[in-house]
Amino acid sequence: MGFFDKLFGGKAAETKFKGEKMTVMMPLEGKVIPLEELPDETFASAILGGGCGIEPTGDTVYAPFDGTVTQVPETLHAVGLMSDDNIELLIHVGMDTVEMKGNGFTSLVKEGTKVKAGTPLLKVDLDAIRAAGHPTATAIIVTNGDDLPEMSVVAAGDTAVGVPLLKFKA
Repeated sequence: MGFFDKLFGGKAAETKFKGEKMTVMMPLEGKVIPLEELPDETFASAILGGGCGIEPTGDTVYAPFDGTVTQVPETLHAVGLMSDDNIELLIHVGMDTVEMKGNGFTSLVKEGTKVKAGTPLLKVDLDAIRAAGHPTATAIIVTNGDDLPEMSVVAAGDTAVGVPLLKFKA
C-alpha cells in the first residue's frame, strides 16, 4: 500500500488522485498562506510566477504530481519539477535558505528522476532553518503560468500532504 493509499484510505482515493489532471497536490504538511504574505518580495510579488506559500509543520517535501525532477540546486533548499501535463513548479523551502549551503536539507532525488505523486523529494530540518535566522515559509511557484489555463488556490489553512492545492481550468 502506497503513501497516498495509507493517507487517504485505499484504492478509491488512489483512483481519485490519479485522475486529477492539471492539479498540484499539497507537497508539504502545513498552513497554506497567500503568495503575497511570503516574507520575500521576489516571491510575494509573483515575479517568478503565481502560486502560494506554505508555513510548514512537516519535514518532508513530496512530489505534488506525476512528473520529472528538473532541478535540485547544490544548496538543496529547493526542487524544480515538470508535471506530465506540463506544469513547471518550483518548491523553495524557507526564505534566504540558499545561504545555508545545504545544511538542514537532504535531497532524496536527483535531476532527471521520474516521480509519482507522493514520492519523497526532500527532507528538511525546520529547526536548523530557524536557528540560522531564516523564515521557514515555503514558496510553491508555477513558473510557466503564462502558458497554462487559469490557476486557482483550492486549499486553505492547515492542510495535509496530498490534498489538492492548485488547480487549473481544463
